[in-house]
Amino acid sequence: MASKKKKPGDNTIAQNRRARHDYFIEDRFEAGLALTGWEVKALRAQRGQLTESYVVFHRDEAWLHGVQIQPLPQASTHFVTEPTRTRKLLLHRRELNKLREATEQKGYTIVATALYWKQHLVKCEIAIAKGKQLHDKRESAKERDWDREKQRSMRVDAK
Repeated sequence: MASKKKKPGDNTIAQNRRARHDYFIEDRFEAGLALTGWEVKALRAQRGQLTESYVVFHRDEAWLHGVQIQPLPQASTHFVTEPTRTRKLLLHRRELNKLREATEQKGYTIVATALYWKQHLVKCEIAIAKGKQLHDKRESAKERDWDREKQRSMRVDAK
């Protein structure tokens, strides 16, 4: 049996690529996560998903909704494993105030963009984001295509 080896600098657990497509990302923050033991083990096995995740404030605390962490099949049976439970974000008071002010403005939300390891801790990158309209998505797709075409022409001209 050949085991999968990770790259030495690869510390990313999961990314939310959909967020970059659906939102204009304005400001990013790094937050810790309050996790249980089985969740950390499952994240070491790359079993986390961020596709529908967002942040909600409740009683002056930030909570992460929509993150799915699937338990390992060999997880103990006496644990109640809830894959989509809400998880508390660990942030400084100053950061919480800035995030709360941003969400009170019209059109802004807070989404999780990445889960990654920082030494032995799990960190979540959250971002203040503004939703894109359909015409904005088309415009960004045109810009991506144009940039790709410029790169191709630069490579052809260099040869």
